[in-house]
Amino acid sequence: MGILNLTPDSFHDGGRHNTVENALRQCGQMLEEGASIIDLGAYSSRPNAEHISKEEESERLLPVLIACRREFPGAFFSIDTFRAQVAQAALDEGADMINDISGGQLDPALPEVAAMNRVPYVCMHMRGTPQTMQQDLTEGPILSEMLRYFSFRIEQLRSRGLHDIVLDPGFGFGKTLQQNYELARHLREFGMFGHPLLVGVSRKSMVSRVTGTTHETALIGTTALHALLLERGADMLRVHDVRAAVEAIAIHEAMRSDSDTPNRTHA
Repeated sequence: MGILNLTPDSFHDGGRHNTVENALRQCGQMLEEGASIIDLGAYSSRPNAEHISKEEESERLLPVLIACRREFPGAFFSIDTFRAQVAQAALDEGADMINDISGGQLDPALPEVAAMNRVPYVCMHMRGTPQTMQQDLTEGPILSEMLRYFSFRIEQLRSRGLHDIVLDPGFGFGKTLQQNYELARHLREFGMFGHPLLVGVSRKSMVSRVTGTTHETALIGTTALHALLLERGADMLRVHDVRAAVEAIAIHEAMRSDSDTPNRTHA
C-alpha cells in the first residue's frame, strides 16, 4: 500500500504531493514500482496535527482522486479518512477501500458507509485523536488491551454488515516506544481473528529513535522492520517507499518458498 499524502503537514512528505500534477506523478511512480493499493489521505494524522474541517479535507482529496482514477483506471484506491461524509464522496468518485485510523470511534457512521458500499474496511487502533494521542501516554503492556479491542470492534462491525475487514494495530498512534515493539513482537497473535493484517511503520519514530536517524534517513531501518513484521504475519505494508517494500516482500516470499531456485534469475 503506497502512501499518497495530500496534506501540507504530514510528518515525512507533507506538501510534496498536494497538487494534482505532483500527486499524479507520485501515484504513477508507486504503481510502476509495484504498489497494489494507493492510499490517499487529505487529513494529517501525525501527532499534534492541525484539525481541519471535512469540507477542507474533501477539497484536498476529491480532485486528486478523480484525476488518479481517470489516469490509472485499473488501480485500486484506498481513502485514509475517519469521516463518513468524506468517505462516501470518495466512494462516489470510484474509491475502492476505506482506511479508518479510528476504527469507527471518531465517526460511528463510517463503518456503515463501508458496509453499504460493500468495500473493504481497515479498522485501526488509536488512543485519543491525532491532536491528543501522544499526550499522557499510559505505560505498561498493551497486547491484552489490543486483543480485547479488536475482539469487541470486529463483533460490532460484523453486526453492521461488514465482513471484509482489515486490522491495523496502529503503530505510533497513542503508544510508547516499548508498546510499539511489544506489538511488533506479538503481531502473529492478531491472526487469531482471521482477518488480514496491515502494518504502518514507514519512517516512524519507532524506527528512527532506535536507529538514531531521522524520518528522512530511516529507510534502512524501516525495511528491516518490514522484513521482521512480514515474518510475524503482516499481510500488507503501508509505505512511503514502494520499491524497497516490494523487494522486502520478494525476499520474504523466496525464504518461504519450497523451491530450490528463486523466481528471478541471477548471475
